[in-house]
Amino acid sequence: MNAIALADTLVILAVATPGSALAALGVPTALRRPLPEHASWWVTRTSMWICFLSLASALVVFVAAGVRAHALAAGTWFSSGGGAFRFDFLVDAMSLGFGTLAAGMCGVVAAFSHRYLHRDPGFNRYFILFSIFLLGMLFVALAGSIEVLFAGWELLGLSSALLVGFYHERRAPVTNALRVFAVYRISDAAMLAAAVLLHHVAGTGSLSLLFSPAAGGTGPALSATALTLIGVLLIAAVAGKCALLPFSGWLPRAMEGPTPSSAVYYGALSIHAGCYLLLRAGPVLEQSMLVRALAIAAGASTALYATLCARVQTDVKSALAYASLTQVGVIVVEIALGLETVAFIHLAGHASFRLLQFLSAPNVLHDIHELQNKMQSGAANHAHAPRQRPTVRPWERRLYLFALERGFLDALLDRWVIGPLQRGARALDRLDRRLAAEPPPAPREGERAI
Repeated sequence: MNAIALADTLVILAVATPGSALAALGVPTALRRPLPEHASWWVTRTSMWICFLSLASALVVFVAAGVRAHALAAGTWFSSGGGAFRFDFLVDAMSLGFGTLAAGMCGVVAAFSHRYLHRDPGFNRYFILFSIFLLGMLFVALAGSIEVLFAGWELLGLSSALLVGFYHERRAPVTNALRVFAVYRISDAAMLAAAVLLHHVAGTGSLSLLFSPAAGGTGPALSATALTLIGVLLIAAVAGKCALLPFSGWLPRAMEGPTPSSAVYYGALSIHAGCYLLLRAGPVLEQSMLVRALAIAAGASTALYATLCARVQTDVKSALAYASLTQVGVIVVEIALGLETVAFIHLAGHASFRLLQFLSAPNVLHDIHELQNKMQSGAANHAHAPRQRPTVRPWERRLYLFALERGFLDALLDRWVIGPLQRGARALDRLDRRLAAEPPPAPREGERAI
């Protein structure tokens, strides 16, 4: 077996592993015979190790043997007429590096989650969603066709929204999961439009045309207009998934999920998936000044906005989320300026750092409370000292209010996205019940329009 065949085999094994874990956990749960907790953890741990070692070995083989970037054709989903949806992976140093990073971080979070969710009623459900997330991350990292990329993009959004609403016995997580899901629908619609446009203008869904011309793409070259349109749609998709302006309102509400899922989603991987997508689409940014300017504007404004909001947050998870968003905005600017190597190193380092911060946040809170208790006695000795109130300028007061209200984006999201979505859903529900001759549901106590 030559080096190319070995690397391809390892990639296929890495992608198949979380899918197998999903089947092993999901099928018994669907049959109402969920695996016991120790068995679920054994399946998850084994799949994480196999996935990480396979991708790490593929990366070593790729670099040590000097394998050229190439497209791995794993089959065709289906074909119709003159088109076909292909299941392709793009094997190069960047895809293998990001995939290895994702698998390693998911393994760390899975080990933390095993202890964090011990004896939780949703233990199996959590790891089913976690397997879906890892599968989606690998699809995004290794996507060689727009179909694989879109499938991974959808899996990320689905697992994210369901984990935000993980504690569904409470109203707040379900409501906030709806907000996250609504914004993700906008992002997914932009990604779907980019996929359709690419198929229309190029006659193929191969991402070799966009992501890596050296990967052996043989399709027709895209026109400047097509590249610009696809680039704008990709920026819109990235903005929704990464919480860039104007879609930043859902980010603090996503903290309703378990701390391990918040760490891997909004500190480490999911929030950086859009940055990775822009890295892969570097040729599009290079050939379209409009797309590059749009990316710089979105990244810079988001970094400034998140910096202001992070300084006034009163809970550690929201503060870390906005701190992560600040760095994501800076990474987007670096990518738009053509600093791809710097951006990738920044992405990997920042993801690792934020993962550590999120996972250690509960311990930090415990230490802070202990420190405050020890300082209370000392503060009491100085209680008699007069305090001079600082002078606050009017513009500082307005800026503080803007940051405290998170730019009023939450209210705008309710008015222009969540409200129309709920009204449309209720209208469709009434139509469905009328066609089925069913009585309308009785309103629940305390229910109101959002």
